[in-house]
Amino acid sequence: MTRAGDGAQDARRTSTTPRWQARFLTALSDTSSVEQAADMAGISLEHVHKLRRDDAGFAALWQDALNEGYDRLELDLLYRLRSGRIEEQDETGAKRKFDIATGFRILSAHRQRQQAEGRGHSEYGTEADVIASIDARLDAFRARREQDHAALAAAAAALQVSDERA
Repeated sequence: MTRAGDGAQDARRTSTTPRWQARFLTALSDTSSVEQAADMAGISLEHVHKLRRDDAGFAALWQDALNEGYDRLELDLLYRLRSGRIEEQDETGAKRKFDIATGFRILSAHRQRQQAEGRGHSEYGTEADVIASIDARLDAFRARREQDHAALAAAAAALQVSDERA
């Protein structure tokens, strides 16, 4: 016979309530590891995989969480490159060196897989769209810079005329 406490724990591990799902998805976006996320949410790995297969909405949320995790990885890698912080020390004093090159290879493999599956960052459009957008921003920046230079030249000329009159 099963003790009541064991049954309650089993119910928590197989529950499909949004509460465990939220914990799972948050952990997945933090770790990019399905196994760690399931453990942190207190749910079996088999159950999350079954729900992903059976529930398209959950599968979409899963993919969004993974994408967010990889976006975080990208930001972390860029931060480490720019700041030169490739090594950290944990609370026990142990040093951990970050392998930037491997991080970018993992990130690149994820992005390629996403594009091959048609789930790339479509909000950015095609490569040509991105380049056109960057060019348009640069053109707008250059136009503002020219306007600023013209305004400064006009102000300097006005000051010179005012100095000559005085």
